[in-house]
Parts: sequence; C-alpha cells; structure tokens
Amino acid sequence: MKLAIKFIIRNIIKFYYFFYSNKLSIRLKFRYNQIYSIWISSDIKVGDDFFVSSPLYLVGGRNILIGNNVRIDERLRLDAIEEFDGDKFKPEICIGDNVSIQKDCHIGAINKIFIGNNVLIASKVYISDHSHGKINSEAILLAPAQRKLFSKGPVIIEDNVWLGEGVVVLPGVTIGENSIVGANAVVTRSMPKNSVVGGNPAKIIREI
Repeated sequence: MKLAIKFIIRNIIKFYYFFYSNKLSIRLKFRYNQIYSIWISSDIKVGDDFFVSSPLYLVGGRNILIGNNVRIDERLRLDAIEEFDGDKFKPEICIGDNVSIQKDCHIGAINKIFIGNNVLIASKVYISDHSHGKINSEAILLAPAQRKLFSKGPVIIEDNVWLGEGVVVLPGVTIGENSIVGANAVVTRSMPKNSVVGGNPAKIIREI
C-alpha cells in the first residue's frame, strides 16, 4: 500500500514538472519528501524535525537511532546488518543532533557506528565498520563476496566534524571533535581532535 501511494504521488509530481513552473514543482517535491520523512520515521527511531529526501535505502531500521534536526539528502544507503551468510550481528548506528548528510552516501555497520552532533557529511562519503573477510592467506582462497563479514572495531565520528566529498572512513577509526577531513581522503587510522586531515591513506596536514 505504501509503495502504491508513493508511486502515485511521484507521478503527480512528474506531471507538474512537465506542465507547470519549476518553482511549483520544487514546492511539490518538498511536500512529498515531508510525507516520505514521516513514512521513514515508522521504520527507524528519529528525533524532532527529521527530514530525508527520497529515496533512502534502509536495512535494519530497528538498530538505527537518529537525533534531532537531522537533514539527509537523496540516495543515502543506511545498512545495519543483522545477518550475513549464517552469521548473526548486533549492529548499532547512532546519528546525533544537527547532522547534515548530502547525496549518495553509504553508512554500513555490523558492529557500531557513532556520529556525533553538528557533523557535516558531504556527498559520496562511505563509512563502514566492517569488511569482507580478514586480510590473510586463508581469506583470499574465497571470492571476496563469499568471505565472512569482519569488524576491526567501531567507527566513532565526534562532534563538529566535517567530512569532505568522497571521504572513506574504515573500521576501527575514531575522528576527533572539530576535525576536517579533505575530499577523497581514506581514513585508515584514528585522528586526534582539532585536526585537518587529507590524503590516501589520510594523514594530519595541520592542527587547528
């Protein structure tokens, strides 16, 4: 039923895009996303003033907690994976207050991902607390997709962090408060607070 209603509303918006002004179409799309946000709120725990733009790709919504005044742009993939290849997990994804997540991001957990308050996440950011298998001689005997999921540890992104476009944050990493991570950086180890970070693998460029 929910899918049918969503299909009807989406096609009404497409109709107005074609025949009416761009300004009216934008307003209709905003109203649609307000309704969509309410629908999503029935699948995950969210705080006040939550807004998400369609579509949101969601797995394991009952393991996800989102704070107040959170803005999520289109095509976020949010995976709290409870089971893979017969293995059971107890994932947690916690997103704090006043967080902004831009388009085409992917956040995936089998362990724990914690994102603090006032965090800005640019487009195409990937945050994961796990990988397909350990990196050893036994694991490479299997195709990557057939390897067991493995977590080196939780990911913690502290308050007031800014992740630039295309950043990758890998398992077991903590990014200290007030830090800035430059575009396309790959963060493989923890970074202290008040750091400007960049590169692959990411290194401290300077302290704030």
